[in-house]
Amino acid sequence: MAITTLDLDASTSDAPARRALSNLSLAVAKCKKIVVVTGAGISCSCGIPDFRSSDGLYALVKQQYPDVVIKGRDLFDASLFRDSTSTSVFYTFISQLKKSVDVASPSPTHRFIKTLDSKKKLLRSYTQNIDGLEERAGLVSSSSQDVKSHGKGKSKIKAKEVRNVQLHGDIHRVRCTFCSADFPCTQDYLDKFLAGIPPDCPECAARSSARVARSARALKVGTLRPAIVLYDEPHPLGDDIGSIHSADIARKPDMLIIMGTSLKVHGFKRLVKDFARAVHQSAPLPAAASGTPPKKNAKNFAGKVIFVNKTAPGSEWDGIIDYHVVGETDRWVEKVIDDWKKARPSDWEVQKTLVAAGKSSTTGTFHVAKEITNTVTLKSKGAKRKTDRKRENAPAPEDEVFDITLPLPSPPPSPSKRPQSRCHYSDVETSPSKKTREVRSAAARQPADFEERGLLFGNATNAKARCGAPKGDDFDMGANVGKTKSTSRKGTKAKMPKSQVEVVLESRPTSRRGVASS
Repeated sequence: MAITTLDLDASTSDAPARRALSNLSLAVAKCKKIVVVTGAGISCSCGIPDFRSSDGLYALVKQQYPDVVIKGRDLFDASLFRDSTSTSVFYTFISQLKKSVDVASPSPTHRFIKTLDSKKKLLRSYTQNIDGLEERAGLVSSSSQDVKSHGKGKSKIKAKEVRNVQLHGDIHRVRCTFCSADFPCTQDYLDKFLAGIPPDCPECAARSSARVARSARALKVGTLRPAIVLYDEPHPLGDDIGSIHSADIARKPDMLIIMGTSLKVHGFKRLVKDFARAVHQSAPLPAAASGTPPKKNAKNFAGKVIFVNKTAPGSEWDGIIDYHVVGETDRWVEKVIDDWKKARPSDWEVQKTLVAAGKSSTTGTFHVAKEITNTVTLKSKGAKRKTDRKRENAPAPEDEVFDITLPLPSPPPSPSKRPQSRCHYSDVETSPSKKTREVRSAAARQPADFEERGLLFGNATNAKARCGAPKGDDFDMGANVGKTKSTSRKGTKAKMPKSQVEVVLESRPTSRRGVASS
């Protein structure tokens, strides 16, 4: 399949090209496992020259040293260490390049890769660059000291923490030619490189000095060189990079973005082809083959290989690269970000977390403790997007600072320290169980008032016998029930007599006469 060419300059007047570029931007916003492969072209806007252009590093080397090297590529070949003159030129040139890298800042393309990582869409970044601007933009690189593995295993780096793989090393570090120990490239080392003299390895020198102090034979002391990978030279982290490469292919990436490279290096070409093959396997089936109309979901936007560069790729990339975007990488990534914000504004909502600063008993202030710009992963899968534009999580300016002064209430006491009288019922209302207990205790303390209860007869016979009631009284309506008889034993507590109630219902006149005659 032929490569589709899209020109950024012609997109303003060409409607089909404009729609195709917008679809590519939407595909970037939809995909979730994007692999980015970059070359020296993404750092040109930072003031760092590339290699093969008319004003690149190869042309610059040929102008400065016309008698030493025939081609600029020879200055980056491993065979230069065989000659002392070419080695001195290499050290001088690298020191000059290092100075230009130190004053450079990350480009919009570097920040775009970091944005993909922040949005949880970047599977991994692979770069040919040695300037380390990806790490300065916020991506943890393979040469970083934070990912060095100090365990007993064979792996030298922690692959899960690497977000950017440096295929050609890092100019900010130096490596010993004898013991392979690496160190940061300090200003002292840079001054010696500028003079064309390689500095000695401090670790080898310390080991040799320790042996000499013990009256032993001195060891060989290696020299330091820039920790970059030259042509025909193995990578010190080659096994780890190969493992990372295989693991990323197994994770089935859904998009490949190639930016700022001419695709001339053999090993780099093989890596790109492997990723392109894996990406095409994730592409959806055509509508005619599947029999269903296409849907605008992430799977239907997957499976694209995008090449962004000023120069077109060769014919060998037909069927591998799907789209060639002609133009600068910074312009294309800025267009992608603009289209992304218009198509999916919810992806760019800013969520800020406020924490209290100060004591709880006094008036405190709040300050921003955390900002989350990736609110896509925080939403539930079944949640519907709100169409109302007036939402609380509206994007706020980056420099906005929240400073809210509010009185902070004291925290409630723990359950063990709360007063025992505290209850969730009011003074008037009580719980049903407490009401029952109070009624029973009141009934036990007070005598039964038969008149108020409307009872006809009480236990008169037993009451007369206990209390010595007069014989003329035929009936006792409960007046003597509350009186207790003193006991013969002193000091004992008087017992409350038990009241018995006898209820007689009036049913027939005959029964009333029978009661009167008795």
